Amino acid sequence: MTQGEFSKNGIVWENKSFEELSAEELYELLALRVEIFVVEQNCPYQELDYKDQHSYHMLCRKDGNLVAYLRMIEPGIAYETPAIGRFVVKESERRTGIGRELLRLAVKTCAELWQCEAITISGQAYLYDFYTGEGFDPVEGPYLEDGIPHYKMKKTL
Repeated sequence: MTQGEFSKNGIVWENKSFEELSAEELYELLALRVEIFVVEQNCPYQELDYKDQHSYHMLCRKDGNLVAYLRMIEPGIAYETPAIGRFVVKESERRTGIGRELLRLAVKTCAELWQCEAITISGQAYLYDFYTGEGFDPVEGPYLEDGIPHYKMKKTL
């Protein structure tokens, strides 16, 4: 899935460049990111970091509502490799497999978009087992990012 939309099991998956996002979609994804990263995790930080313009945005909708999201940042912006970040799943959809499927789609999409050999993430430490279970290996950490323990992890393709 490089760009576009498809449905699977009642879930609609969309992948769009920054320029393809409507104002409504941008507002919706930013609201979800703030809901999780700022409010739920009680972590005031600079959400808007100018990396969105250099990213593809993968949105996951269930019954028309945005329930999961991540961005795939082009190589050379966050890391030498493409990066996956701002990975969020609404609390009501956690432990349903949506997050795992979203991450797998993003890895596949990064490989297609950038013909890369590896993908880098800065994953929250509490998700260490989730990321290592998906083939990401720690390369640095733990370290604090916005007051939350993280690991820099890389997946070789």
